[in-house]
Amino acid sequence: MQQQVHRARDLGIVVGPLPTGRHNAITDVAGVVVGHTTIDNGRDLHTGVTAVVPGQLGPGRWSLPAAVYVGNGYGKLVGSTQVDELGVLESPIVLTATLSVFRAADALLTYLMHRRPDGLSFNPLVGETNDGHLSDIRRRPITEEHVLDAITHASGEPPAEGCVGAGTGTTALGYKAGIGTSSRTVQVGDRSVTVGALTQSNFGGVLTALGVPLPVEELIPAADRTEPPGNSCMIVVATDAPLDARQLGRLARRAIFAMGRVGAAYSNGSGDYAIAFSTAQPDRPPVPDSQLNPVFAAVLDSVEEALLNSLIAATTTSGVGGRTSHALPHDAVVRRLAAAGRLTPPA
Repeated sequence: MQQQVHRARDLGIVVGPLPTGRHNAITDVAGVVVGHTTIDNGRDLHTGVTAVVPGQLGPGRWSLPAAVYVGNGYGKLVGSTQVDELGVLESPIVLTATLSVFRAADALLTYLMHRRPDGLSFNPLVGETNDGHLSDIRRRPITEEHVLDAITHASGEPPAEGCVGAGTGTTALGYKAGIGTSSRTVQVGDRSVTVGALTQSNFGGVLTALGVPLPVEELIPAADRTEPPGNSCMIVVATDAPLDARQLGRLARRAIFAMGRVGAAYSNGSGDYAIAFSTAQPDRPPVPDSQLNPVFAAVLDSVEEALLNSLIAATTTSGVGGRTSHALPHDAVVRRLAAAGRLTPPA
């Protein structure tokens, strides 16, 4: 039976004590919008594009403070070295499949050139994970139109999760995965700030939820599944806290650390990257480092919950070569977490 799409909190899985934003999504950071283009022919193509678009990028302000942290560099994050060198983000962040990343970068360049007809140099930022377990990745089906549609139709509403956009064909921790998102609001000094995270989950390890192991070998019979090697996770962190590039690098590191909470193996073939950016007005002084602990906690909790949402919202998918990636069985998860006393009753 096909499961209805849920989020972690629908099952009573609540990560940490911090309050969420209105939608519990990266779009709770004012001005940040998300768009998806999904390619799914029901057979051998399960892929797509996800775009995170900071609305603050525009005339009069063509860059935002940003940082990239490389947990393991087995991947292709186009444009990352300039972000690392200059500490700024100049484009929407586009996620897609490994062999389509270069076509996506060219399409993003088209978008940037159209917006800035007088510009001479641009730095599109495009990341990827390998969805070749379920999708015929060598066909490179992503076109300029797919990328531009994801960007131009991006919305501030709660982003779709699971098997959508760049997560259409991904698998993580033995189960079908995809896109996930979450957010937290925290008090920093005399101001309230929001931290939001979005993940493209496609990595290996043993799933752990609220400290309870949920190994695929026990929840899904071995004869009823196939499992690819772990191969990558992309994490995007947005915040309205006034932070400089150095401080955003500290947030990006904690985003990678949060993968360990859900059981990531950080394997040789897993390209694990985090991108963090701030939308705060440039005239605001950075938060003192001594006040960053609540922001760090917000990153860890929002990324952990986003990763769980990426699995819980996903649905069983069959793809190229007859392979099937099975969804996380919700009933079994609830039973295990209830037995361990980890579930939170509905409000």
